[in-house]
Amino acid sequence: MSFNEKLDRVTVRAEELKHLLSSGDLSSDDIVKLSTELSDLDPIVARIEELRNAQSEMQDLAEMMTDPDGDGEMKEMAEQEFRDLKEKLPTLERDIQVALLPKDKDDTKNAILEIRAGTGGEEAALFAANLFSMYQRYADNQGWKIEILDSNDTGIGGMKEVTASITGKGVFARLKYESGVHRVQRVPETESGGRIHTSAATVAVLPEVEDVDIKIDAKDLRIDTYRSQGAGGQHVNTTDSAVRVTHLPSGIVAQCQDNKSQHKNKDQAMKMLRARLYDHERATLDAERAESRKSQVGSGDRSERIRTYNFPQGRVTDHRINLTLYKIDKIMEGDIDEIVDALTAEEQAALLAEIA
Repeated sequence: MSFNEKLDRVTVRAEELKHLLSSGDLSSDDIVKLSTELSDLDPIVARIEELRNAQSEMQDLAEMMTDPDGDGEMKEMAEQEFRDLKEKLPTLERDIQVALLPKDKDDTKNAILEIRAGTGGEEAALFAANLFSMYQRYADNQGWKIEILDSNDTGIGGMKEVTASITGKGVFARLKYESGVHRVQRVPETESGGRIHTSAATVAVLPEVEDVDIKIDAKDLRIDTYRSQGAGGQHVNTTDSAVRVTHLPSGIVAQCQDNKSQHKNKDQAMKMLRARLYDHERATLDAERAESRKSQVGSGDRSERIRTYNFPQGRVTDHRINLTLYKIDKIMEGDIDEIVDALTAEEQAALLAEIA
C-alpha cells in the first residue's frame, strides 16, 4: 500500500467514525470506543490536511513560476515560497509516518518501577538509592505521583531494593526504555585511596495492569504473612502485617511490608504481582519480535547493560544509541528528557525502517 493510500484510509476512517457517532444508535461502550479511536485519528488527519494543503499550494506556485505571461517579481516570490514548502514537506511526511506507527498498547498505562542493587556491595545500594531519587525528581517534574510499595533500606542511605508505583499521563511510554543494568563509576565516600569503583543496579519498569488485563486464579496463589522488618533487622511493628504472594504456576513472587495494614500490603503485593505476570507475557512477545529486529532499544532485557554514569568525568553514556552527555549532575537531579527523547526517536526510526 502506498503512502497516499494509507493517508486516504485514515481520512475515510475518520469520516466513518464521525458518521457513526452522529447516528445516535450506539451503546455507551461503543461511544467510548469510537470516540477514543476518533480522538487518536484527529491529530493525524490535521497533519494530513496540512500536508495536502502544502502540496496543493506547491502546484499553484509551480504554475505561477512557469506562466510565460507572469510578472517577474511575482515569479520570484512564488519560487521562494515553493522552496520553503519543499523544505517543509519531508518533516510533515515524517510526522505523519511516525503518527501512523503501530502503537504500544501499554504506553498510556501507569508503571511499576523496581530498582535492585547489583554488584558492588554498599556502594551499589547507595547507587540504587541515587537512581530512585533521580526517578522521583523526574516524576515530580512531569507532574506524576510516585508511591513506594516496598523497600529494603540499608540504614545508611542505601537501598538494596525498592518498588514504587508511578501514576500520571504517559508514564510507561516515557520510562519503558529505562529497564536494564545501570552502571556507576565513582570514588565511594568510604574510599580513602581515591580509587574509582564500579558498581551496578538493575532497573525494571513494568506497565501497571488491572484485573481485566490479566486473570489470576485464586487457587494458583500462596499468601504468607510475616512480621515487617526495617533496616538492620529492626521491627517496623509487632504484628504480622507484611504480605508475600507467590504465583505457584510461574514461581513469581511479590511482597509488601511498607504499610501497617495487612490488607493494604496485600493489595499492593497483588498490584505488583499482576504487573510482573503481565510483564513476563510482554517480555516473551518482545523476545519473539526482537529476533527479526536489528534494534534492541526498548527490549527490556534486565541483563543488558544499558547506561554508565561516570562521576569523575561528569558523563552519562547510553550504550544502546551511543549517546554521551556531559551533565551528570543535571541527570541525577531528574533531567533525563534528552535521553528519553533520543531513545524514543531511535525506536521510531527502527520501526520506520521495518515498514519502509
